[in-house]
Amino acid sequence: MLPITDPFFYLCAIPAVFIVGMAKGGFGGGLALVGVPLMSLAIPPVQAAGILLPILLVMDAVGLISYRAIFCRKTLAILIPAGLMGTLIGYFAAAYISETHIRLVTGAIALIFVLDYWFNNKANKPPKPQNVFLGGFWGTVSGVTSFIAHAGGAPFQMYVLPLRLAPPVMAGTAVIFFSVVNFSKVFPYFALGQFDAKNIATSLVLLPLAPLATLAGIKIVKHINKELFYKITYAALFVIALKLIWDGASGF
Repeated sequence: MLPITDPFFYLCAIPAVFIVGMAKGGFGGGLALVGVPLMSLAIPPVQAAGILLPILLVMDAVGLISYRAIFCRKTLAILIPAGLMGTLIGYFAAAYISETHIRLVTGAIALIFVLDYWFNNKANKPPKPQNVFLGGFWGTVSGVTSFIAHAGGAPFQMYVLPLRLAPPVMAGTAVIFFSVVNFSKVFPYFALGQFDAKNIATSLVLLPLAPLATLAGIKIVKHINKELFYKITYAALFVIALKLIWDGASGF
């Protein structure tokens, strides 16, 4: 089967893959969620998610090699089991929970989180300690939203950002967490029929962009100032929240 040949699709998909790759490299974090919405300008969202998943796995592999020794073990010990539970919930709930509801609720929570950070001057407050309950909750939410809409970045950041990890450590932690979550989605996606020959062929066409974009994001993270990194990340999360709310509201 030939890949998608519509030029408009690639006009949307190429920047989508590059932005997602930069985010997967650790720069911009939750901006990875723009991939499906951007591609959805040309194709159905479910098809976009199916095309994007193999590309995400390649990006994860590049990130794992680059951040193999740079991550927070305690954070992952809390988030990974919760994220896998969220993936399982997402699989069984996929027929009952719409992308519209997921995007709207996640966007609203993320917006409150960012506004609270800005208006309560939390940038100057000490890092928060690890919290098994909060980590378990946000890890599970991240797994669910990642499975249904590739939108797990915002819930992940809502737990990890207050920890104030060094930028490379935060990026490495995100890479490992989402590598595990994304790999866990492969077989359920097959079961739900989100892979077919045309989608796989299209993924292969876009695949060469994946390592280039991810390496660019990794390079930036390893050299960026910590305070600037967090300012950019919170600003990105604010934009993402508005985008999620807009997408969710538009779906009603």
